[in-house]
Amino acid sequence: MRNPMTISRQDKIRLAVLVGLVLGITVLHYTTTTQMEAYHDIYRRLYYLPIVFGGLWFLLRGGLATAIAVSILYAPHVVFQWGHHPTSRPEQYLEILLYNVIGFVTGFLTQRERVQTHRYQLTAEQLEQSYSQLREQADLILEIEEQLRRADRLSALGELSAGMAHEIRNPLGSIRGTAEILQEGIDPSDRRYEFARILLKEVDRLNRVVEDFLRFAQPAPAERDRFAAAGLIEEVVQLTSRQAQKHQVDIAFEQHPVPEILGDAGQVRQAFLNLVLNAIQAMPDGGRLTIVLRAQDDEVIAEFLDNGPGIPLENLERIFNPFFTTRSEGIGLGLAITHRIVEGNGGRIEVASKVGEGTSFAIYLPAVHSSTSGNR
Repeated sequence: MRNPMTISRQDKIRLAVLVGLVLGITVLHYTTTTQMEAYHDIYRRLYYLPIVFGGLWFLLRGGLATAIAVSILYAPHVVFQWGHHPTSRPEQYLEILLYNVIGFVTGFLTQRERVQTHRYQLTAEQLEQSYSQLREQADLILEIEEQLRRADRLSALGELSAGMAHEIRNPLGSIRGTAEILQEGIDPSDRRYEFARILLKEVDRLNRVVEDFLRFAQPAPAERDRFAAAGLIEEVVQLTSRQAQKHQVDIAFEQHPVPEILGDAGQVRQAFLNLVLNAIQAMPDGGRLTIVLRAQDDEVIAEFLDNGPGIPLENLERIFNPFFTTRSEGIGLGLAITHRIVEGNGGRIEVASKVGEGTSFAIYLPAVHSSTSGNR
């Protein structure tokens, strides 16, 4: 805030203009003989210029100060030079009074207008702040509403998935056992042996789908403990190295010093694994996956950046919804499970993508410091 006692450069220029005008007009009065009455009439009217400018530029104080200064400088000229002049008129004395009236009125009106303008500006700023707060609250309400809708969908789908998974799992066990018995009684050179092997493979795939349903429907409660995220990522990279080589995907791990994480190590490992597998599957023609582990404030951030085809904008808001997938062989539970795991461990997950450039998933998990106890 500017100190009210300081004078800005603009005000100094204006003050110099006022002083110059007043002194210049006064010099003209005193150096012009009284015989040139018409010129003195012009000079008297010229005094209104600095008086009006003083009121406009410096408000009431400026208008009155300029008018008083003009009166003091002009009065001796009227008294001593025009006092005994035969054509002297009373209007010269009344002009001095009018100077002060004009200075007061101009300064008062300008000051009132400035106060009103300042009041309107404050009101506009308050309205803008209120509007911004309303927008933030509206966005927050929409976000909460979306989370509630997602929670309702997850709850309903979870109950349905749990019931279906239990009903399907028992027949699958019987089918697998029967297929194994049939395969044992068939010669490996027989074509039926290959059919039995395909049957076992498909049963295993269905069983994995059922396990995903159960994991999504009934996630295990998080057992919070301290653990190092770097070790989990190294395990995941090692586990997926063969599949990455098969798809010609290079995986790079950039590790920065980070504190330990508070959460369930097994669940977080599953979330990391889901994102790595999702990135590999998104790059069937090869590519590069970069995993960056870093710290920010009180969070540990694990970023998974691939240079795959990217995700269209219309799909970004739906990728964490259960059963949403763009792959024909997928069931759309991997990212939904990852989202649930991250939130269950007190974190959040964000995604950014550009078609043709790649996708970035960032997991934010709460960090613990050395002073924090190991178990909670």
